Amino acid sequence: MSDPGRADTDRGCLRLVLAVPLTLLTLVAGFFCRAALVTRPSGTWDHDAYAAIVLPCLPTLAAAAAAFGLRLLGRRVLGRRWATLG
Repeated sequence: MSDPGRADTDRGCLRLVLAVPLTLLTLVAGFFCRAALVTRPSGTWDHDAYAAIVLPCLPTLAAAAAAFGLRLLGRRVLGRRWATLG
């Protein structure tokens, strides 16, 4: 028979393994989002600045989508309670 206490320990380890990439993806998304927010065009004619604003939005969306997918994976693997904790 399996030990019920061991299952909780395994989930704790898996929770940590999933938390590291989730944290890194969130930090990457925040970094690129900040880069897009602090870029200011000089005027309506400054198309390079508008391109510099759009460019970091793509990795922001990609990292946020990956973090969301990882969050859904964690919910499926660890159960619904883990996904609502933080």
